[in-house]
Amino acid sequence: MDMSQYLEIFIEESKEHLQSLNQSLLQLEKNPGDRPTLNEIFRVAHTIKGMAGTMGFNKMSKLTHDMENVLHALRNDEIEITADLVDILFKCLDALEGYTANIVETGNEGSQDSKELSDILSGLLANKKADGAKAPEQAKAVAPPDAKGDSGITSDLVLDQYETNIINKAADLGNNAYQITVRLNKGCLLKSARAFIIFKTLERHSEIIKSVPNVQDIEDEKFDFEFTVIVLTKADEEAIKKDLNSIAEVDEVIMKMIKEKNEAAPGIQAEETGVAEQMQALADLKQVVAQGQNKTDSASKKTKTGKTVRVDIDRLDVLLNLVSELIIQKTRLEDLQGIERTQQYVEAIEYLERITTNLHDAVMKVRMVPVETVFNRFPRMIRDVSRELGKEVELEMSGVDTELDRTVIDEIGDPLIHLLRNSCDHGIEPRELRKRLGKPECGKIELKAYQDGNNVVIEVGDDGQGINVDKVRQKIVDRGLLSRDMAANLSKKDIIDYLFKPSFSTADKITDLSGRGVGLDVVKTKIEALGGTVEVETELGKGSRFFIRLPLTLAIIQALLVMVGEEKYAIQLSSVHKIINITPGEIKTVQKQEVITYRNSVIPILRLREVLDVPGESIAEQKVMTLVIVKKGERLTGFIVDKIIGQQEIVQKSLGRYLSGTKVITSATILGDGNVALILDVNALAN
Repeated sequence: MDMSQYLEIFIEESKEHLQSLNQSLLQLEKNPGDRPTLNEIFRVAHTIKGMAGTMGFNKMSKLTHDMENVLHALRNDEIEITADLVDILFKCLDALEGYTANIVETGNEGSQDSKELSDILSGLLANKKADGAKAPEQAKAVAPPDAKGDSGITSDLVLDQYETNIINKAADLGNNAYQITVRLNKGCLLKSARAFIIFKTLERHSEIIKSVPNVQDIEDEKFDFEFTVIVLTKADEEAIKKDLNSIAEVDEVIMKMIKEKNEAAPGIQAEETGVAEQMQALADLKQVVAQGQNKTDSASKKTKTGKTVRVDIDRLDVLLNLVSELIIQKTRLEDLQGIERTQQYVEAIEYLERITTNLHDAVMKVRMVPVETVFNRFPRMIRDVSRELGKEVELEMSGVDTELDRTVIDEIGDPLIHLLRNSCDHGIEPRELRKRLGKPECGKIELKAYQDGNNVVIEVGDDGQGINVDKVRQKIVDRGLLSRDMAANLSKKDIIDYLFKPSFSTADKITDLSGRGVGLDVVKTKIEALGGTVEVETELGKGSRFFIRLPLTLAIIQALLVMVGEEKYAIQLSSVHKIINITPGEIKTVQKQEVITYRNSVIPILRLREVLDVPGESIAEQKVMTLVIVKKGERLTGFIVDKIIGQQEIVQKSLGRYLSGTKVITSATILGDGNVALILDVNALAN
């Protein structure tokens, strides 16, 4: 059977499961006694094993099988959770991520094996605790001599108090309880349909009260050719076995009788879906297989299952481009000359505008992704970096539900990695120093996101030593960038801006992790390429805070259209602070830079005609000039333009490969009249 058609689905689901495994391991490290988290890790490992085995990726399947054995021993308290054991599980996670990365690039797992990790895991099992603490007595199955225990599913299931009570009451009525594991043939194509036939057969003899994996996963074929159910029945064991073995594609049936009259230990919780939900889901499964159609939502369900569809980002780009073209044509209709503006025409245009706006909003919402998808990788990174440095660092994240356009999400990971590593390496002081300074020994790094108007702000802050402004000032002088007198007149903000210069660092010792300044130029370049800005607040001895301000979307924006000579240009409206008129007499020159005084502040001005080299008559002698004041962070800059056209919703179009290096232009747009207007790069002009 050709499995390549399922490769993309396998890769996407593997990435999701590995991310879940990463988060659960971090949680388990913080709280080793967290039983639900341990159960979740076991389930994820088992799912990955089944998926990898089905796809023929034997190295992944073997490693997860070995992990599963260790996790099973942990669940049974045969070995205990230690920091070293968690480190080993993290190494297994890294190996699985490496296999997945190779599969993405080449379609196979690669040549590297995980024999060393498998040997370590096997060694842990060989050294099980002889006299470890036993788990509270729970309802368990009595395994017959020939029962196989090499899979996590065929081991004894843990029952909660509700399920144990059902078994005990059924026993009073003369019913026996069995744990039945059914193994299907590895070549079975329609596992879900086969499972339905097995459920129907069991229901002729018994009542099903529990299923592992849960019925929803069985319906979605998320199981490794085997599943386990617990049933109540008065029928003979051999009769049930005979009927099940007669079903095609069934390789093996293992039955274990469950002990009667056992009380569930207090505090034991069901590790799978509750019985009522199981029974409802089972009914849904029957409906799906019998009718051959998708399951519909039922008002009687206690939980609502979200329905999602995986869509390739390229398809969303095509959809967005079509919406963009629609907006351009709408603008063209508004600007058409020679058409009588009747009431019907105006109403039709207004209705078209509402439709296009709603359509645009709907498409943008589809493209929006929570920043959680990026943030989730950082707790593990901070854990590894802090252990390498011998520091104790805690990462606090908030606002993970804040959404950004997918194109922005894909680009912000690297800048955030630079900032977080800098904070951990050079921001947070060593433990002994923090103790002497009266600070908590555990340093704190904050990562939070929130929406601010049409922008999303991401903050990276720490309670470390902050940036030594005097040290940076001295470094500027030592490197010959400025004279000592000129450096002495720099403001705190101007000095910090030097940290974002290429190859500028104040670190006395450059480490493999970071140097304060090394990488910050990469951060600035990447963020500004996304139309965003970076700001810094710092206080010596108390810490630093970086603010990254990003646009919600890069595709369709509100812009201010201006005329410079005979050319039309667009300025992103979110960057525009104010539009004022000035006279030539108000312009002064300071160190060869034209400036004006605005609200008791001195702001530099640029003549766009000269900067953009636009031909035509100079406007220097005009009595009144139009000045567009733009804001980059807290810095204001004025652009002298010839005329203001007005505000308009525009669609950003890439300049293409040949013009991609143009510094003062970010992109272009097509106006309603068919002409092209260039979109100015405020960050580059106001630098």
